Amino acid sequence: MEINPLFTAMDVSASGLAAQRKRMNTIAENLANAETTHTAEGGPYRRQATVIANDPQFSLELDATTKENDKLRQEHENHLPGRDSDPDGFRFGGVKATIASDPSPFHEIYDPDHPDADENGMVKMPNVDIVQEMTDLISAARAYEANVSAFNASKGMMKKALEL
Repeated sequence: MEINPLFTAMDVSASGLAAQRKRMNTIAENLANAETTHTAEGGPYRRQATVIANDPQFSLELDATTKENDKLRQEHENHLPGRDSDPDGFRFGGVKATIASDPSPFHEIYDPDHPDADENGMVKMPNVDIVQEMTDLISAARAYEANVSAFNASKGMMKKALEL
């Protein structure tokens, strides 16, 4: 018996933990630059957003590992179909987080004394909304906690299985 399939739930939770950590780091960067009007590129700081999506490579590797040990079979019409009877059906998968720039427009304020003000006294400010960032931070922290709980539950079930 292979031991790798036993770690499936832990692998999925670990990918979720990594994605939420990346999300929290991106939010922290946005908050730190909420007042930055001049960057190396020349304009105000542009908000970064974390895009979390299914990681197809993770799914392919996990499916290859679990293929031999997948015991799901549809033996009764009320049972959910297994992978053998529905190849496009249920898939285990992790997530992958990528960073993308937010294309929303910059905020403009009137401050003629600001060094980055244009000829009309308008200053382009970053497109970072502090309230939205704090809300996203709370959401990311809760998702991180949920992944830790799922990881610990999987670990507990594995310990109990080894006691048998």
